Amino acid sequence: MAQVKYRLSRLNQYPFMTVGLIVIMVLVYGAMTLAGGSTNVNVLIAFGAKLNALIQQGEWWRLVTPIFLHIGFTHILMNMITLYFVGMQIEAAFGHTRFLALFLVSGIGGNIASFCFSNSLSAGASTAIFGLFGAFMMLGESFWQNPVIRQLAQTFLAFVVMNILFDLFAPGIDLAGHIGGLAAGFLVAYSLGVPRIGKVSPVKRVVATVALIVGLVWLYLHGMAQ
Repeated sequence: MAQVKYRLSRLNQYPFMTVGLIVIMVLVYGAMTLAGGSTNVNVLIAFGAKLNALIQQGEWWRLVTPIFLHIGFTHILMNMITLYFVGMQIEAAFGHTRFLALFLVSGIGGNIASFCFSNSLSAGASTAIFGLFGAFMMLGESFWQNPVIRQLAQTFLAFVVMNILFDLFAPGIDLAGHIGGLAAGFLVAYSLGVPRIGKVSPVKRVVATVALIVGLVWLYLHGMAQ
């Protein structure tokens, strides 16, 4: 019985959601490569990249599918390395189910922000990964007294600032998607709570949930009206 409990505990600690997401994205990248290449615009559109005109025509799933697509080998390599090292920490802190919800809602939130503010075709898990950075910001604000969390939050805050500054001057970067994902992740983290670490103020959870819903609805409607 003790051995069974130990194995279940180890399984619960394993970041299988993070690893599963990476496997899915690698498989999708392989399928895109076989279909004509992940940098081919027609292939990107066929696989569900974000394209405002098609979303406005009713293809709302293009706010979800871009999370799993990548444009070129360097793009997927860097995103998967980042997702693994950041994802395993956030999954350990929030738990498997909360982590998956955080990842997906952040990615969708970033894509909705991109839909509202950018007309460019876009794809990538960066919107969701920035949401994980936002979750670290939430942990830092809520559990600042914990020295480990404080150090991690400060490190990732510096990393986020450097990335946004880089985005401002680098061509082809979806800055709106990154900032939208960051904000969505920050709010979703409050909404979900972090029972493995400690309690989050109920007032903050309610305010964050309302702000998230209102913000995403406004951005979506604004994008549809353009």
